[in-house]
Amino acid sequence: MSDLIVSINERPDEDGSVVKVTPESAGWEYVGFEVLRLADGRTVERHTDAEEICLVVLSGYCNISTSDDEWRGIGERETVFEGPPYALYLSPGTDYSIEAVSYLELAVCSAPSVPGMEPFDPLLIRPEDIEVEVRGSGSAERRIHPILMDDRPAERLLVVEVLTPNGHWSSYPPHKHDQDDLPNESYLEETYYHKIQPVQGFAVQRVYTEDRSLDETMTVHDDDTVLVPRGYHAVSAPPGYDLYYLNVMAGPVREWKFKNDPDHEWLLG
Repeated sequence: MSDLIVSINERPDEDGSVVKVTPESAGWEYVGFEVLRLADGRTVERHTDAEEICLVVLSGYCNISTSDDEWRGIGERETVFEGPPYALYLSPGTDYSIEAVSYLELAVCSAPSVPGMEPFDPLLIRPEDIEVEVRGSGSAERRIHPILMDDRPAERLLVVEVLTPNGHWSSYPPHKHDQDDLPNESYLEETYYHKIQPVQGFAVQRVYTEDRSLDETMTVHDDDTVLVPRGYHAVSAPPGYDLYYLNVMAGPVREWKFKNDPDHEWLLG
């Protein structure tokens, strides 16, 4: 299996974690990603330490509290394919508690804080706060849920959901964001957390550099996480299987500026 794929652990650890990507495990500097699965009534206590986080409710309901705030009954989806999520942004240095009030699947998206930056206030993002976008056309059309993009405050994190209908392509034409060359391109590490409907299906993801020093085409399954450390990338959902993925991006500057593969940019018309 490719080193770029992080498979799920069927047995959660003591915190309920089934997927955990850290900058150290990924061999990069900025993006952290984790998935928690908690039974109804389970509570876990955590701390953001020197990271900012965005908690995305993938399915189920929960209560989340800090020393100063409480958010109850967050969540409404049974699956990620139903509509936009609830999400909660928390700044570095925050103790918080998660209580599952149903079976809960929760993504923890993280990035290191910016030294000297004033922390942002907690922010609850509700489904009605998310402006659903349709991007692309024809067999490259897909639905976008911008959760924590640059229209909302954060230090480094960028978080978005993408739903790709069966038979369609996504993250397409292939594009990259691996150069600190603003305003033309930004350096952003990225994870893709995949869900597939029906679950026995698969998708195809390619990650490659211009010089082909990295060139991998991967079969990904339900619950796989794909690392994109550099290079162009694109995803395909085969006929019969709808594809969801949660993207987490972060880098030295919080700007999403990408470069399309010039060989395929003509597809934009």
